[in-house]
Amino acid sequence: MTITGRSHAAHLEQVEAPGSMLTHSAARALAVLRISTGFVFLWAFLDKTFGFGYATPSAKAWIHGGSPTKGFLSSVDVGPFQGTFHHLAGTPFANWAFMLGMLGIGLALILGIGMRIAAGAATLMMAMMWFAEYPLAQHTSAGKPSGSSNPVTDYHFIYAVSAIVLALTYAGHTWGLGRWWASLPFVQKHRWLI
Repeated sequence: MTITGRSHAAHLEQVEAPGSMLTHSAARALAVLRISTGFVFLWAFLDKTFGFGYATPSAKAWIHGGSPTKGFLSSVDVGPFQGTFHHLAGTPFANWAFMLGMLGIGLALILGIGMRIAAGAATLMMAMMWFAEYPLAQHTSAGKPSGSSNPVTDYHFIYAVSAIVLALTYAGHTWGLGRWWASLPFVQKHRWLI
């Protein structure tokens, strides 16, 4: 189809407008990223809850009385917040906040709804986990190598940025419930819920 005259100018204006350059392939790629990232969070919730034997053995599953935060937070041995994380390790508040965060972020991303809240929650959670692992440190408090391979951009940073990009590009509209969610009257009145 040939575009001429006024329709050509309108077409160029639409193509060059900020945010209008997302192709169908790009939208699908973002949907794959959204679902994959969501599954990372949801899987962490499921494995810690039921102890599938990947990161969490069955005997240490949350449903069997295990703590989803005690092992990780009590082993923090780098950074300025070691004491804070050791204090939080295994507390009901830390366990519930972590698990509800993982579940909520995972479901929101997979379903493509509440993407702004999910992005904010993922960024907060990843920032806290970044401080717990503190990749800026080259050595632990015992003087051993920390194992950090990059002082700033690690997987926590990438997950947080991915969640933000997914929310800003309305990635929930492709292969998700985002378009339906955004059309709900309550969500229309409270746009931050998109």
